[in-house]
Amino acid sequence: MTQKEHKQHLLDQLYEPYKKCLLCPLATPTRKSVVFGEGNADAQCMIIGEAPGKDEDEQGVPFIGKSGRFLTKILTELGINRKDIFITNSVKCRPPNNRKPTDLESKTCKDILLINQIKIIQPKAICTLGSAATESLLEMPIKMGKIHGTMLHFGEIPLFPTYHPAYIMRNPKKRDQFLRDLQKFFSLFRF
Repeated sequence: MTQKEHKQHLLDQLYEPYKKCLLCPLATPTRKSVVFGEGNADAQCMIIGEAPGKDEDEQGVPFIGKSGRFLTKILTELGINRKDIFITNSVKCRPPNNRKPTDLESKTCKDILLINQIKIIQPKAICTLGSAATESLLEMPIKMGKIHGTMLHFGEIPLFPTYHPAYIMRNPKKRDQFLRDLQKFFSLFRF
């Protein structure tokens, strides 16, 4: 078994008890999927967003709706294949009306799933998309306009916060900043 296969096996074991998770208020009767994440289990880097949206909830795959297609387009422009990285969200179930996850929802998912995903994958760096994902890992309020594109740390792991693709789609003047942030993040790796 390769290291990648071993890590995927560990991720599958982690997910199994939570496929029908009922540990927080997001376990609603309308939830269709717990969206664990997707990509290379032995990735050098992880991208962590906020929470699944409608399309993600329906298909069980992160970042496949409008903002996901936009993110994939940007990654492609940078020469990055989604299959080479691991993409997930800080919260694994869709909040009603796509609202920001509550502290309880965020902490619950972080403690039982996100931290363990990070431990299994052992990325060399993490890129957080948006303030909710960044605040979840750093456990403090942040102002994305002030910290985007800077190197912070999550334990020993370099953490690069940047804007969420949905924000960039609503604010196209920030697209170049978003692109520069991701270029800086991916410059640490050779794909």
